[in-house]
Amino acid sequence: MQGLPMERLTLLYSREEVAGRVKELAEAINRDYAGRELLIVGILKGTFVFLADLIRRLKVPVIVDFVGLSSYGLGSESSQQIVLTKDLQVSIEGKDVLVMEDILDTGLTVDFVLKFLRERRPASLKLCALIDKRERRIVPVAVDYVGFELDKGFVVGYGIDYAERYRHLPDIHRIELEDEQGREK
Repeated sequence: MQGLPMERLTLLYSREEVAGRVKELAEAINRDYAGRELLIVGILKGTFVFLADLIRRLKVPVIVDFVGLSSYGLGSESSQQIVLTKDLQVSIEGKDVLVMEDILDTGLTVDFVLKFLRERRPASLKLCALIDKRERRIVPVAVDYVGFELDKGFVVGYGIDYAERYRHLPDIHRIELEDEQGREK
């Protein structure tokens, strides 16, 4: 097809590496929240696979809820405008809350959700990100638990999408867009 970019995937983190890192994150969270109940708030959609794998490894009592936020649409660049697409269904007031994000990138989305949640007066509020891309940070955000740090690139797999595709891949890949002559876009 004339003019459409071709997509090339490069493996970054195998399913075994991801599983090992999720186990380590769960162990740290179990230590930090021992003897307490934890309310986990997942940011949809990209975090659902990560969240599901992590909570199966937790030993502390867990309540799960989700918020829907959008800043990408169908592209690979953030629009920098955050839209709430789904609100919480449970109260977080007085509870220990852990926000889970797939990719911490510019910080705009996470900053938005953390401010939104702080207004609801949780007892504590921490952040867990599967991937932290610090080089793209616009808004400073403190991350309490990080799976992987990534310098640059757009990634897919393990619940993370590009234009709503590739979420089903069990590994995490860098996706590169090329024109018909093989030049990166």
